[in-house]
Amino acid sequence: MALHTVIMAGGSGTRFWPLSRKERPKQLLAITGAKTMVRETAERVAPLTPFARQWVVCGALHEKSVRTELPELPASHILVEPTGRNTAPCIGLACVHALREDPEAVLCVLPSDAFIRDGARFCDALQAASASAGKGRITTLGIQPARPETGYGYIHMGDVVEKAGALEVRQVSRFVEKPNRATAEQYLADGKYLWNAGIFVFKAQQMMDAISKHLPELHAGLMKLDGALANGSYDKVVKDLYPVLPSVSIDYGVMEKETGLAVVPSSFGWSDVGSFAALPEVLPLDDKGNVVRGTALLKDASNNVVDARAGRMVVAVGVQDLIVVDTKDAVLVIPRDRAQDIGKLLEQLKANGREDLL
Repeated sequence: MALHTVIMAGGSGTRFWPLSRKERPKQLLAITGAKTMVRETAERVAPLTPFARQWVVCGALHEKSVRTELPELPASHILVEPTGRNTAPCIGLACVHALREDPEAVLCVLPSDAFIRDGARFCDALQAASASAGKGRITTLGIQPARPETGYGYIHMGDVVEKAGALEVRQVSRFVEKPNRATAEQYLADGKYLWNAGIFVFKAQQMMDAISKHLPELHAGLMKLDGALANGSYDKVVKDLYPVLPSVSIDYGVMEKETGLAVVPSSFGWSDVGSFAALPEVLPLDDKGNVVRGTALLKDASNNVVDARAGRMVVAVGVQDLIVVDTKDAVLVIPRDRAQDIGKLLEQLKANGREDLL
């Protein structure tokens, strides 16, 4: 059984506007380093799954950019969704294609836009999850929580199933939705709750069987796509069929209903980098706690995030806890604690007819 990696790259990354745009979302930007996030993701898993066994699922608008970023991937391993239908159809689509190539495939499915500080420890955890999946368990990586985070879902872990070197494989008791602050503090104190990073490892056929059981309408559509691959009509069928597949997350559609799941409790410096406000967790800080990228001068300023890579000098004096982003056609200034409101700003821009800025 060979391990394959599926990188889900269909997100829009709106909370990183004005850096991110419709044609260049978060995963296609160098947010956390010198390389794009999708490139960093592919290189991170390369020690376990070479490019020949990597797959990327993306939207039609981003296909060309993904091919440019990952020229080592086989052309057939870039799977294009005619429209986004959430993670269950995305993962099912990857299963259909991977099974055609390798009927015994084990898939590691992960987002394209997360930050991982320690790649070696990540690969160790992924290897443990792969071994568990090979034994017939749908297995996820759970992140040891560092704080009472309300922005992540959680995994309640059960008993130890087996040891994997220094790591454990545990039963999954249940998946938990994003909690309020008090509940998140309880989870942290309890010690048996992990952050859900959305990283899953499983036998491709086992996942197809789970989709058949829990999402029969989706499974029927996926089987039509499989038949279209066999008879050469795939390009037409996927364009017609995919947009009407049920739009459902893999967590809600399958994982919360499936039994016998396992989790590998892990700690490798993970962040989903959900907005500019998360950048101080993953990027170097100056002596005042500022993240500064590009050409900027800060005086009597602290705990700011400044991205001035458009080429102009950005000067900030006497300010705290701001996000300042300068691009060629837009400047964003917003308090760090309101970073989640950027998506609402884009709705207003659209309502104002400024599609050119989206």
